[in-house]
Amino acid sequence: MTAAADKLKSAWPGLFVWLLVCFVAPVLGSAAGPGEWYAQLNKPSWNPPNWIFGPVWTGLYTLMAVAAWMIWRRGGWRAQRLPLGLFLAQLALNALWTPLFFGLHRADLAFVDIVLLWFGIVATIVAFARVHRGAAALLAPYLAWVSFATFLNFTLWRLNS
Repeated sequence: MTAAADKLKSAWPGLFVWLLVCFVAPVLGSAAGPGEWYAQLNKPSWNPPNWIFGPVWTGLYTLMAVAAWMIWRRGGWRAQRLPLGLFLAQLALNALWTPLFFGLHRADLAFVDIVLLWFGIVATIVAFARVHRGAAALLAPYLAWVSFATFLNFTLWRLNS
């Protein structure tokens, strides 16, 4: 086995840890699912069907984990404190959205959270790009989806306030 192959093999547990970290966000929020409250909301005609959210978020959390892992592999926490700290901060904002929106039925507070999340993702992408452009690029679909979700959150709030 080559040195490069050995290094990659030893890095796989790190990827597993980042996958766990990223999938904690939806697990924490899963206690507050859409439910009857969401079903009764007035929704715009362009509101996606409920079944689309699971597959989209699964793909996004996987891309997020790979991106964070790529940054972590460039020196670990000591060398990448700022980009990984920003990543964890935006992940916390991500995890907070579901209980605010579905749990507390507070589309207004969820909107504030998702706007902060959007800025957190942008800051993370900028910080990641300074370390690894590929890792930053993996967050682009996440930013696109959260941009759409921000507009949807705003629209649901205004239609139902």
